[in-house]
Amino acid sequence: MANTYTQIHIQAVFAVQNRDCVIQKSWKDELYKYITGIIQNHQHKVLAINGMPDHVHILFGMRPIQSLSELMQDIKGDSSKWINQRGSVKGKFSWQEGYGAFSYSKSHVKAVIDYIKNQEQHHKQKTFMEEYHEFLEKFEVEYDERYIFKPVEYDKEV
Repeated sequence: MANTYTQIHIQAVFAVQNRDCVIQKSWKDELYKYITGIIQNHQHKVLAINGMPDHVHILFGMRPIQSLSELMQDIKGDSSKWINQRGSVKGKFSWQEGYGAFSYSKSHVKAVIDYIKNQEQHHKQKTFMEEYHEFLEKFEVEYDERYIFKPVEYDKEV
């Protein structure tokens, strides 16, 4: 797009279905490379990616060529297929519905990269739910507690 100049930095956070701790150290780097490839194939730029066994953080520079919701749908859908095709988990893998997305100015990018790189250390002091609520509060995002990455209720009769 000629004469279109942007600087859009987004941190996306999303969780494994039921917040199960299934992302294993033995294959998480391959998962992150796969997700990075998805993002790059859509012409965006990954600045940092890391997470814990139950969730992922990605900081990326976003080009205004697609919507954030379309990109997140592709990231989560394609990576779920990849995990399932590899047989990386017992049963069927899926990401929990929804995600958090938070924008940052250029001056905050380095701090966010450091934060994402240090997820393991960070989560020794704070749970994922504490962290996620802090994001929502810090960015003044209105939310309904009923929809904050809760475990999915299954029908017991099925």
